[in-house]
Amino acid sequence: MSCYLFLRDLDRRWIFLLMALAVGIPILLNLDFPETPGPMAQAVFDEIENLEEGDKVLMAWDYDPSTEGELGPMAMSLARHCCEKKLKLYFLTLLPVGPQMIDKSIQDVIKADFPDMVYGQDYVNLGYKSGYEGVIKVIVTDLRGLYTTDAGGTNIDQIPMCRGVDNIQQMKLIVNISGAYPGSKEWVQYAVTPYQGKIRMVAGCTGVQATLLYPYVPEQLNGLLGAIKGAAEYEALVVQHYLGDDPPAKYETARKRMGPQHIAHLLMVGLIIAGNVIFFMQRRMERDRVA
Repeated sequence: MSCYLFLRDLDRRWIFLLMALAVGIPILLNLDFPETPGPMAQAVFDEIENLEEGDKVLMAWDYDPSTEGELGPMAMSLARHCCEKKLKLYFLTLLPVGPQMIDKSIQDVIKADFPDMVYGQDYVNLGYKSGYEGVIKVIVTDLRGLYTTDAGGTNIDQIPMCRGVDNIQQMKLIVNISGAYPGSKEWVQYAVTPYQGKIRMVAGCTGVQATLLYPYVPEQLNGLLGAIKGAAEYEALVVQHYLGDDPPAKYETARKRMGPQHIAHLLMVGLIIAGNVIFFMQRRMERDRVA
């Protein structure tokens, strides 16, 4: 009875404090929980792993700083995996602030870890174009009709890896990271679906978007990473296959962020159970008083 009264009358500020500790302590202790990749993450990994050296891949980075916490780690791992496979990377974005995210991947992955990759031969940054899904509708048949220069203003005819590329149907794979509109849903609707069988696509998205995209798996989307959990699983695969037992810290970001989430979720489950126990005990006591 004393435990029941204690829980019933507990000031909610103690619950807020518990949640703060559940999030803060794993961060301070740098807790790292092991990740077992699920079928979704494995499907994304396999799509890239099955590509051959020199295959063309469209890297559509449709996210911005507001969703970087969830999507930045998966962008890092996806870029690393593609570089390890020695693929030709074509970066572009449909969001005005997306170029910052492209620059971050290029600086932190390509230039930092693959200095032998040559701009214009191994990767190119086509930058941002306004028009939302209208951009997709154009480049699916006529890339050069919209992209006449790269992000730096260089004519694409002067960029070796752009010569002979007329549309995105020539890409072996679209890798899309989606944090807003337009994003993965629009790529599926206006690129993959009309040309199903010709265009393959994998995506990473925020947790909010994931439920809207699961129905497209596995027909239109050949793999999907959902939120920080999907990023952590994909990180584990890339580290396991390419980076060994002592990977750089930047390729463990998602798994580190999963620590606070694990503990916070356990606390929430415990609070839900405690709340239900209090509720049913209170109902039983009320029935006993009536009787």
